[in-house]
Amino acid sequence: MDFILNPFVTILTLLYSIFNQDMVLAIIVFTALIRLLTYPLTAQQMKSSKAMQVVQPELKKLQEKYKNDREKLAAEQMRLYRENGVNPVGGCLPLLIQFPILIALYQAVIHALAASPLSLIDLSGRLLIPGLGDVIPLENRWMGMNLSLPPDMTTGSIIAYALPVLVVITTWLQFKVTTPPMPPSEDGKPNAAASTQQTMGTVMPLMYGFFALSFSVGLSIYFIASNVIGIAQYVLMGKADFRNILPFGLGRTQTAAPALTTPTPTRRDISKGGSSTPPKDSAKPSGGGKPRR
Repeated sequence: MDFILNPFVTILTLLYSIFNQDMVLAIIVFTALIRLLTYPLTAQQMKSSKAMQVVQPELKKLQEKYKNDREKLAAEQMRLYRENGVNPVGGCLPLLIQFPILIALYQAVIHALAASPLSLIDLSGRLLIPGLGDVIPLENRWMGMNLSLPPDMTTGSIIAYALPVLVVITTWLQFKVTTPPMPPSEDGKPNAAASTQQTMGTVMPLMYGFFALSFSVGLSIYFIASNVIGIAQYVLMGKADFRNILPFGLGRTQTAAPALTTPTPTRRDISKGGSSTPPKDSAKPSGGGKPRR
């Protein structure tokens, strides 16, 4: 892991020296750079997830049809994937590649916020640029808090209370925006996948918020920055799905097909195409139909 961690620690320390020893700004910019570098993997994961969602209804039909024949089910599933150009592991591979990168990013923030003498020595040994160790120890005070320690609630600082709340909110928003709603079950039965998705969307943000109470302030800032940048990525790519966060199920009804109704002619239509009632025969001459001389 050091072959990924050491370059990350070096880049984060370099950004710290560039931005006038502002550790918070260095963490935000560093997170944005890593997000940009992993964008192709994110795009591939989104593409695979979308393709799997398209074939999901047909996949459920096959599972119901061949529920007692596993070999036939596997063959039909592969045929369905092949005909629709779907790679069943296409969404997992980018995630597996990103996982060690995200772990290294997380560890880089921890190492850069070194507080003890031993951790400072370890930090200086990880820097790959000569002379960069002159900025050690890094300034870890921000808004009256120590970035290397958990938020201290006893100080009464608004920021200390706000950080865990922002972690919960941004994690929830990113999950909702980047996760499209599951289609309803055709037979009216409860959708197990949708229930699992809803549970994850509730438990995961609360879990991260709980972790933010014991993690360092610098890591909370990293989580918030990562979530906000992730949401911005999806919005800029036009892939953000806001149906999950609309109240009262409005997002789910947006995709419903409109009812077919007979259009009622408007004044504009009447002015273009004539009156809505058949015109009277005004060309018929009066007085017996004889023309005047």
